[in-house]
Amino acid sequence: MGHLITLATCSLNQWALDFQGNLERILASIAIAKERGATLRVGPELEIPGYGCLDHFLEGDTVLHSWEVLAKILVSDEAMGIVCDIGMPIVHKNVIYNCRVIIHDRRILLIRPKMWLANDGNYRELRYFTPWMKHRQWEDHYLPRIIQAVTKQTKVPFGDAVISTSDTCFGVELCEELFTPASPHILMGLDGVEIFTNSSGSHHELRKLYTRVELIKEATLKLGGIYLYANQQGCDGDRLYYDGCAMIAVNGRIIAQGSQFSLNDVEVVSATIDIEDVRAHRAKSSRSMQAASAERYHRIEVPFALSRGKFDDITGEDSASLSGNNSIDVRFHSPEEEIALGPACWLWDYLRRSRTQGYFVPLSGGIDSCATAVIVYSMSRLVTEAAKRGDQMVIADARRIAGEPEDSTYIPIDPREFTGRIFHTCYMGTENSSAETRKRAKQLSFAIGSYHTDLNMDSVVTAVRNLFGFVTGIRPQFRSHGGTNAENLALQNIQARLRMVLAYMFAQLLPFVRGRSGGLLVLGSANVDESLRGYLTKYDCSSADINPIGGISKTDLKKFIAYAEHAFDLPILASFLDAVPTAELEPMTENYVQSDEADMGMTYDELSVFGRLRKVQKYGPYSTFTKLVHEWGSFLSPLQIAEKVKLFYFEHARNRHKMTTLTPAYHAESYSPDDNRFDLRPFLYPSRFPWQFKKIDEVAAVLPDRSIQSGSVDKAKTE
Repeated sequence: MGHLITLATCSLNQWALDFQGNLERILASIAIAKERGATLRVGPELEIPGYGCLDHFLEGDTVLHSWEVLAKILVSDEAMGIVCDIGMPIVHKNVIYNCRVIIHDRRILLIRPKMWLANDGNYRELRYFTPWMKHRQWEDHYLPRIIQAVTKQTKVPFGDAVISTSDTCFGVELCEELFTPASPHILMGLDGVEIFTNSSGSHHELRKLYTRVELIKEATLKLGGIYLYANQQGCDGDRLYYDGCAMIAVNGRIIAQGSQFSLNDVEVVSATIDIEDVRAHRAKSSRSMQAASAERYHRIEVPFALSRGKFDDITGEDSASLSGNNSIDVRFHSPEEEIALGPACWLWDYLRRSRTQGYFVPLSGGIDSCATAVIVYSMSRLVTEAAKRGDQMVIADARRIAGEPEDSTYIPIDPREFTGRIFHTCYMGTENSSAETRKRAKQLSFAIGSYHTDLNMDSVVTAVRNLFGFVTGIRPQFRSHGGTNAENLALQNIQARLRMVLAYMFAQLLPFVRGRSGGLLVLGSANVDESLRGYLTKYDCSSADINPIGGISKTDLKKFIAYAEHAFDLPILASFLDAVPTAELEPMTENYVQSDEADMGMTYDELSVFGRLRKVQKYGPYSTFTKLVHEWGSFLSPLQIAEKVKLFYFEHARNRHKMTTLTPAYHAESYSPDDNRFDLRPFLYPSRFPWQFKKIDEVAAVLPDRSIQSGSVDKAKTE
């Protein structure tokens, strides 16, 4: 045992522009780190203003208030005697940078700007920030007077440098820089940096955590070193949920891991490490040869050590990591658990920060609105679990949301009881609705405890239909009653849109009916595949305040419901899995029952395939066809594949305009068609794609049909 260093990283539930709240959470994390004996604390990316400020980063006020918060951190007792790595935007020579500020005992040691910016998918960092392009170079940054008054410094180093203490050397790697092929930790490590800090604003996406963990492990597996990963956690104001999971890795092994989903505003992960383990790991000839020729980083020398002495006491909690070969089993949630936890935490943050009184959702008796309702119930379960642990912040928020007086002693301990206070459901039936869906909706509401209403809206639909007939002299009919396709579609749409109007009326007035003040947020329940296909009515119940399942596929939602049936003890969910998905907007006859997949002309599984090829693989219609000829050619002919591909791209293109009004949804899927920031495309297309479709037809006509090699059983999978 040589030089023991206790290090801390954290996940903070920061909120964009909540400077006061963000300051309190930062100080709380520093205090916890110090209590555990840590001498270095790392926080999330841009933790002072919050990562999700978006265009507010371009405002001088955001930078000014960030400096003001940093001044308060510098003068605080919490920040004395510990090195803190803190994130904020900084203007250097009239250029805005995404920076880490390294402080110690009321002095700034280094300002390290981000060099490789995240600028795809959900991220647009180049819109606000400029990357630091002078690698391994630094220059003077002149501090604002508010900071000079505290630190007694006029200027500090700004750039790509590292900190050299009397016992080790540490450097900064910022979020996206870990994901780049030539990550900074490689050259820093070869130049003798032993501790790497990574401050991230990384959002949750189903099945994504594994990639992040592997990159963190790989960063020090060959190189050797200590890697401290910090991340934001929670909803900071938009569609993303940052999924925490702060970690500490040593020589390619994860030795400490925080929670991925939590209602905690502050979570600190710490470990005590023997720095000699890093030096032993690096004692390899090939590594030494590369290190000997490595380019030099400027070292900012400081007269203190991170280790406290060879024989100082350490806590039992942190001592477990001292073994040279020790590691933990990284906790990965299944996709079903991720759906149960991620959107639920996002909903809780949105509810408490919007200061509304609960949620409202129209229950159709189908699996999508069912999934939305079960996620709200999962949120209630998390709230009651936190309340039982004595989480005072959760208890205070729950009391306020539930309408309790200020002197109330109410503590939510039963998820059904709490759900009944904050969640309202309604079945809006018509003459086209079935007794089965009405019954399922009622039974589900009872199982989870929601405040449920049940109504028939035929009189409202008939009034609108009669009004049209009075004005035009024509009363539209359903197709089954002899009407045209245009009439049939219009009659379906008016039912769907009236449900949206009624949903907002009930959301606004149900608290009043129950003797409470305030209003409810309306939840949407359109899944990612229906949005991709455009299988929804514009301004129907897909139009809501927020949508917890809008970024989740139908396939994953079914698996989630199957999981929740047992995990949440909700046997009623089995009946939703067995039911055929249907909009119930057309009259049922002896020969016809409306079915979603029949209406769409493709299955939900096929939609998921098309979605990933279109967005993730970046394929157009022709590339999609050529890819699927290989993947589906054993059970579909080239001509059948061509028709499916053309149908998907035609329907996606002609319905793309619906994405411009899509309800803000929890981002969970890599092929989301969200038009706001993630999937930027036109909404007026040449939807018949004459050039592309002609090429597909020409190739399909001459390709051999290999589908006959498989049996009819295989064909049935898609047909």
